[in-house]
Amino acid sequence: MIHETALIHSSAQIHESVSIGPFCVVGESVSIGANCELKSHVVIGGFTRIGEGNRFFQFASIGEVCQDLKYAGEETWLEIGDNNTFRESCSVHRGTVQDEAITSIGSNNLFMVNAHVAHDCRIGSNCVIANNVGLAGHCKLGDHVIVGGNSGVHQFTTIGSFAMVGGASAINKDVAAFALVGGNPAKSYGVNSEGMRRKGWSDETIKVLKKASFLLRNKTLNTADVLSQLKSDFLPGEPKVSLLIDSIESSSRGITR
Repeated sequence: MIHETALIHSSAQIHESVSIGPFCVVGESVSIGANCELKSHVVIGGFTRIGEGNRFFQFASIGEVCQDLKYAGEETWLEIGDNNTFRESCSVHRGTVQDEAITSIGSNNLFMVNAHVAHDCRIGSNCVIANNVGLAGHCKLGDHVIVGGNSGVHQFTTIGSFAMVGGASAINKDVAAFALVGGNPAKSYGVNSEGMRRKGWSDETIKVLKKASFLLRNKTLNTADVLSQLKSDFLPGEPKVSLLIDSIESSSRGITR
């Protein structure tokens, strides 16, 4: 159903099962997959590909041009997977040609009220981005990441899979997989053990990951030392430690410790 007050660009491709509520706007070159819902006053700015089963609450602004002053009207895109929820007043911007010209979001994510995803961000799946979180340009989030309310994430920062960021935190370095971080500036407080338990991981696996992650908080070890010990002491015994190692090795801003 498309409400009579909605404005739909002639180039938009919308599945017949999509529900578009009052005063929504769907822009140029937008595609919307099956069973999506735009509640009311939602703007899909343009050049946006949306998968199936996504919900957009009122006043969400999705696929609008970015706030990067270098942007000069180039064709760039936003891609959204399946079964995401964007609550009231969320904003997600398209990419820039200075990066790969695309912002991408996976599936099964929850973006709470007033969350902002800037240009060229890459968000995985099964993440929770709480109220008033700001993700600056070019950020990367893995899968199953939780970012607490009112937190800010610096541009070009990576947050590894299964990590949790406490509320009102300032993230200006990369966050390792499984890490529990918080504060301004943020520092590590251990691992997201509660998140692991909720996913049904065994006590033994959690114990091993705690021990592995503790090496990062040992300030007498440099990063090379940490990586060496992780590889020698924990592999191949616990394969999940590979996620931690990969998140450290791929860091470009240094790891929050």
